[in-house]
Amino acid sequence: MATQQPVAQEAQLWARNIGGIDETTVDLESGITVLAGRNATNRTSLLQAFMATLGGESASLKADAEEGEAELEIGDEIYRRTLQRSGSTVIMGGEPYLDNPELAELFAFLLESNPARRAVTTGDDLREIMLRPVDTDEIEAEITRLTAEKEQVADELDRLESLKNELPSLEQQRTDIEGKIEDKRAELEAVKTAIEDAEAEAEPSQDDDDELEAKLEELRERRSTLEDVRFDLETERESLSALREEREELADEREDIPEPESLDRDEIDEEIDRLQRRSQSIDSVVSQLQSIVQFNEEMLDGAHPEIRELLADDGGTAEGAVTDQLLADEETVQCWTCGSEVQRSEIEETIDRLRSLQEQKLGERDELEEQIQSLRSDRREIDQSRKRHERIENRLADVTAEIDRRENRLEELSERQEELEAEIDALESEAAELETDTVADDDEESDEESLLDLNRKANELEFSLGRLQRDLETTTEEIEAIEADLEERERLEQRREQIRENLEELRTRIDRIEREAVDSFNEHMDAVLEVLEYDNIERIWIERIGETVREGRQKVEQTTFDLHIVRSTESGQTYEDTIDHLSESEREVTGLIFALAGYLVHEVYDVVPFMLLDSLEALDSNRIAKLVEYFEEYTDYLVVALLPEDADAIPDRHDRIERI
Repeated sequence: MATQQPVAQEAQLWARNIGGIDETTVDLESGITVLAGRNATNRTSLLQAFMATLGGESASLKADAEEGEAELEIGDEIYRRTLQRSGSTVIMGGEPYLDNPELAELFAFLLESNPARRAVTTGDDLREIMLRPVDTDEIEAEITRLTAEKEQVADELDRLESLKNELPSLEQQRTDIEGKIEDKRAELEAVKTAIEDAEAEAEPSQDDDDELEAKLEELRERRSTLEDVRFDLETERESLSALREEREELADEREDIPEPESLDRDEIDEEIDRLQRRSQSIDSVVSQLQSIVQFNEEMLDGAHPEIRELLADDGGTAEGAVTDQLLADEETVQCWTCGSEVQRSEIEETIDRLRSLQEQKLGERDELEEQIQSLRSDRREIDQSRKRHERIENRLADVTAEIDRRENRLEELSERQEELEAEIDALESEAAELETDTVADDDEESDEESLLDLNRKANELEFSLGRLQRDLETTTEEIEAIEADLEERERLEQRREQIRENLEELRTRIDRIEREAVDSFNEHMDAVLEVLEYDNIERIWIERIGETVREGRQKVEQTTFDLHIVRSTESGQTYEDTIDHLSESEREVTGLIFALAGYLVHEVYDVVPFMLLDSLEALDSNRIAKLVEYFEEYTDYLVVALLPEDADAIPDRHDRIERI
């Protein structure tokens, strides 16, 4: 299972001042490339150069150099990494293959210190290693966001369903209004006809007729103005009622928000600064420990022969002879600090203690970072509360000012209404007197409505017709708005289904990764045990176990990976063993297969086309060859560092680099 995109058949690496390398260039084709050589031949240094160009952070600078670099050319692309000494630390720059090397460092850079390999050999939490690249916090945040959006979409669909149910009644209401408008128009036409007939039958003097008509026209204008004022009054009262409700809601919301206290925020700022200083101090210690551990590991691997030559008794001995002398007894080494012969195991134990201290410091830093993040979250909540409080206060001030303005406007309109009503009463009296004078000489009394009454009725009908037309416009706008909203219904339903699918995928992603990791490990472990012919091991497998644990006051379900080893006796009986009883060879194979499972589950082959292998000496040569060829199937470039006798077991068809 190589990368989905085809890669160039050839790649070239150039490195300078990396590890123990002065300068070197190596070419390799896709497939297996064997770095063959004894200790102190810069095999691990070359792997460090590969890791550096691919994005790794663990490459070391040559002890006597102030700067170094490495370039990896794949096809037409060149990836470059620089190393610059700065005091006791090394700063890495350039443009590597990967911006984020976490997946590769966990499951593709399979050197001795690889976390996945070590997790098996040291009994660490296998599930935590497998899920380390998965940002569970981000998944939970995305689930929260999508759940909120799903609720909003559901609320909107409920609203649309409610609007859809309202549509028939609104359409019926529009029909009723249209009918009333037709009736009012017919009634108004009849009244206007009656006015024309009354005016035609009357025989007043021209002066009286003109005066009455002028008075009636003035009366119509006043009534029209009064209707406008009444409409404005109704609108202002509705707006004022809505503003008062909003003011009450804002006041209640303000009561629910705690008063922002600057003192709390200042204390949080001071605590964050203090914790950051502690974290930076720990970072400095971790960096120093990393340099010390790395240098001592390189010295053990023979990465600095010039230093060891200096410590040799006969300082003028040729380099090759000195190296042979120093490597003559692999159980003891010449201490590079005091020059005496010491047990190699003692130095390794010291390095292990330093590495443990480094991990302890890293744990302390992680705890500090968690505290800092928690405090930053508290600070954000304070800032958000403060902004929310200010927003509500500003809105309250705006609403209060608007209420005052509308109350003044309401008072003005009420006064204007009273003035108009008084003017209308006076005009009606004057028009009535003029109409009486007009018909004073008529001997017959008429039972029909007076011209003033007809004009008043026509005026009222015009007002009613205007109100009905406004009601029709409002109802039509509501219907059109609902119909426009209902057009969004299909899109919202599709979005709701998409959100449901996304939520299901997110909620099952961790579970899927766990299941696939366990299945992959068990499948490949069975296959490799058969290929490598470990006769007394029946099976090594991981069981995925769910258990209930307490987090704070709540109990939650949590999954663990339980590693099982089943052995068989000469008589054929089987029994379960522990990881502690596995041989070094068996533990290394198990760790490598666990790393391979992570490599496949997280599809690292789509992220980086290289897999690097080192420190396989615990296996015999034939098993190394079989294991390497087993891994070849899953990556484009497999670079493996081997001792000459182990490299001899690799078929000649594979590339080999012996001089670095």
